[in-house]
Amino acid sequence: VQLQASGGGLVRPGGSLKLSCTASGGPLDYYAIGWFRQAPGKEREAMSCIFTGDGSTYYSDSVKGRFIISRDNANDMVYLQMNTLQPEDAAVYYCAANQEFISARQADYEYWGQGTQVTVSS
Repeated sequence: VQLQASGGGLVRPGGSLKLSCTASGGPLDYYAIGWFRQAPGKEREAMSCIFTGDGSTYYSDSVKGRFIISRDNANDMVYLQMNTLQPEDAAVYYCAANQEFISARQADYEYWGQGTQVTVSS
């Protein structure tokens, strides 16, 4: 399966963005899809994950209550609605997939898309 993240851009602090992860090459049924981000000079970290089979989710403490992950299995899409964005949310955001379980560990994901840049600045 091939993944492509999109929807990044420039937003003011307190604003919102919705990222999309588009899959091709296979249906997203029963995949775990994770959203990760990497800021300059920092390690890549997991923000949120969803299992497309049952909709179970994971959120990191840093985004819980602000970000919402959702899926559209019919169109092989996963979304990340990001609200109340702050400068510390600025990073390149990636979506990744595995066929087993939701996880916050990068090593558990087999498939990765190109990232999309999110900039939060006034």
